[in-house]
Amino acid sequence: MQREAKFSNPAENFVEISKNILSIACINNLNMLRSEEDREMDNHFNDFIKFLKTEKNAAPLTIQAYKTDILQFLHFVEQETSGLKQLNYLVLRQYLAILKEYDYTRSTIARKLSSIRTFLKYLKREKRLQNNTWEIVSSPKKEKKLPKFLYVDEVVELLAAPDQSSILGCRDVAILEMLYGAGIRVSELTGLDLGSIDMEEGFIKVYGKGSKERIVPIGAYALQSLAIYLKKSRPLLEGANREEIKSSALFLNKFGKRLSSRSVRRMIHNYGLKTSCCQNISPHVLRHSFASHLLNAGADLRTVQEMLGHVSISTTQLYTHITKENIKRTYLKTHPRS
Repeated sequence: MQREAKFSNPAENFVEISKNILSIACINNLNMLRSEEDREMDNHFNDFIKFLKTEKNAAPLTIQAYKTDILQFLHFVEQETSGLKQLNYLVLRQYLAILKEYDYTRSTIARKLSSIRTFLKYLKREKRLQNNTWEIVSSPKKEKKLPKFLYVDEVVELLAAPDQSSILGCRDVAILEMLYGAGIRVSELTGLDLGSIDMEEGFIKVYGKGSKERIVPIGAYALQSLAIYLKKSRPLLEGANREEIKSSALFLNKFGKRLSSRSVRRMIHNYGLKTSCCQNISPHVLRHSFASHLLNAGADLRTVQEMLGHVSISTTQLYTHITKENIKRTYLKTHPRS
């Protein structure tokens, strides 16, 4: 198969590249490649994905992100060069420039570059790639974005939004209380099983990024809403499942099966629109609110880091900027000579 010509205008043709990549991002190999060198690239890619699964124990969503990022990059390399052996820092910089022209955010470009670097370092470690001039390419500086959060009264209003007399409303209250009361990620919430909760001690066992286990405390309000859900709502939802083996998931959908992260996001978004602030609220906003309110009340940064499951404390320190903003806002509002 004859190679396609190089792009006359890379920025204009990048739309077509993205469409092609999105159509094959879920495939484990590069079926589009036919030459011997391209089949070798295919093998490199498949071996790297196995490496992520077995050695890195990467989460499914992380692996999917790597697949998308690397397939997109490999398609570009296949179009612009004669293969990975010809890869250098100029090719990588050209690729990053096209991403920028196509209005990818700096954080997205940085993530894609990180995926590519991890892939290329793997190839170098396996002695499948000799050229390492791409290492000098630096990541773009990320935008300094403060995490979005809700004030306490806004959280209280959101928690009161579901109809607690209904089956799904009873479940939704428990979900909201868990997300805010424990600060867990939505994927961690939907991954909870009945055996993940210790109602007597007030702890839950969650599996975070990279399947890392941690124990997180939950408060009295969350425990109370969970107890009501487990007694009144979950048995009815479980009855909707006609399969012989019932789901062990803590939170069930209306069909009696494990609730998905997408359903939780949609549910919280809809409740957010019903509140007076009418915000576009996501599960992660509740996680941000959890951390911000703890730090505002004087919680230790290391303790909050442990509960959130952050590997680096620098990630947790983002929330200290929020507390500083609150202090400054209060000062400007209340001090007579501010």
